[in-house]
Amino acid sequence: MVCNYACPFAPNRGSLATVTFPERVLSKLRDLPDKPGCYMMRDQQGKIIYVGKAVSLRKRVQSYFRDSTLRSATPKVRGLVRSVHDIDIIVVRNEAEALLTEGRLIKEYRPRYNVSFKDDKRFLLLAVDLEEPFPRFRLGRLQKQDGRRYFGPYANASATRATLDFVEKRFGLRKCRPRLPDEETYKHCLNDIVRFCAAPCVGRVSPETYRERVDEACAFLRGDRPEILSEVRARMTEASEGLDFERAAVWRDTLLMLQSIVKQRARMAPTPQMRKEQAIEGLEVLQRELKLPALPRRIEAFDISNISGTYAVASMVCATDGMPDRSRYRRFRIRTVEGSDDPAMMAEAVRRRYRRLLDEEAELPGLLLVDGGITQLSAARAVLDELGIADMPVAGLAKRYEEVYHGEGPPLLLPRDSQALKVLQRLRDEAHRFALTYHRTLRRRRIRESILDEVPGIGVRKKEMLLKHFGSVTRMLKASVAELAEAPGIGPELARHVADVLDAYRA
Repeated sequence: MVCNYACPFAPNRGSLATVTFPERVLSKLRDLPDKPGCYMMRDQQGKIIYVGKAVSLRKRVQSYFRDSTLRSATPKVRGLVRSVHDIDIIVVRNEAEALLTEGRLIKEYRPRYNVSFKDDKRFLLLAVDLEEPFPRFRLGRLQKQDGRRYFGPYANASATRATLDFVEKRFGLRKCRPRLPDEETYKHCLNDIVRFCAAPCVGRVSPETYRERVDEACAFLRGDRPEILSEVRARMTEASEGLDFERAAVWRDTLLMLQSIVKQRARMAPTPQMRKEQAIEGLEVLQRELKLPALPRRIEAFDISNISGTYAVASMVCATDGMPDRSRYRRFRIRTVEGSDDPAMMAEAVRRRYRRLLDEEAELPGLLLVDGGITQLSAARAVLDELGIADMPVAGLAKRYEEVYHGEGPPLLLPRDSQALKVLQRLRDEAHRFALTYHRTLRRRRIRESILDEVPGIGVRKKEMLLKHFGSVTRMLKASVAELAEAPGIGPELARHVADVLDAYRA
């Protein structure tokens, strides 16, 4: 139905008497909420022709249709309003979220009445590549499917840069560009002095300790470490009480910047109780979609990590009521599989895990999740059948299209915003992280120690003494025979043998 515009919030309807709008538009105008959000105006064909944001959807959207607005509006606005045949809205939590949502919608739909954002300008992101030996954070504007972990986007560019600066200093993270910094990099760097860098390039902290710092920084950016904001506030107060007002002002500005990025995110993030309730909701949907006999209150997820079959490991992570249960995490060195055979490795890990649970007469999980498609799923099922527990529910989550394999038929494609899919994705990603971390630890340990295995007379104890004395194989490679001989328990003769092996390695 199309009718003349006669909405009660229009004070003077005279000049709009000939403008008509569909009844659904008038109905939606009357029912708009007084909340922040985005609105999308559609034409007669249903195409989105304009996207906007508002602190109050009611006030902003209704303002387009007032008589006074059209009298003073530009031809573009008058043409827009006369083209509107439907309005959709998205309610969000705050103005910042509305701004980000508006930008995303405009980039996606390219409405013809929008001129802002058409240069494809993107908000800043913080990204970290956890695959690097010593990860560092970078600024960027484009989120890619490249394995990096992204935080943002952030509407306030200066606050984003200030946050990056704070994160690097607070957690002692490197800023230098080389993928694997070494002593040569260190010669040209003062960041350990002026920026509090932990200097992993020269072994001041171990790779494991440095990675813990990176993990803490990620938790802070997720909004999981609000106590750090309290720490900044305490430093500001301390400086103020000491009458160091200039320094207090610096801490105040830092706090305001961080609050605009992190505290807002923390407010938007659900509380632990809310997260648990969302997770339970996801489990209920999962039970329904997979037709499980009971709610999968405990899910165990497996992943494999190896390079062409070397240093092959498996991980098992667990979630209870949809939340991580780290006390149940397990990791496995693959023993019986040679070469790169992921399904066989998956079978070994599953067999060892559930044979032990059966031997201990322990409770089995409500769902077994494997990282992969039908091949990995079949391998896990074969093991469960072999162990006499074929009725235990099992599913596979394939990465490429996030397909859920669980039966004999085609895979299940859950909606991207499905809480059930999010539960599975979180578990799959956590299993991948846990397996990869273990694999890297073994690989680094072997690379670090393998050179010294070729030295006659060097056993485990002397190898440890050499590594402790020099800090790293890299520094050992640069040492002279005399310097090697100074290491505890080595002496001149053994030092010459070590130097010969190191010379051959350098060659």
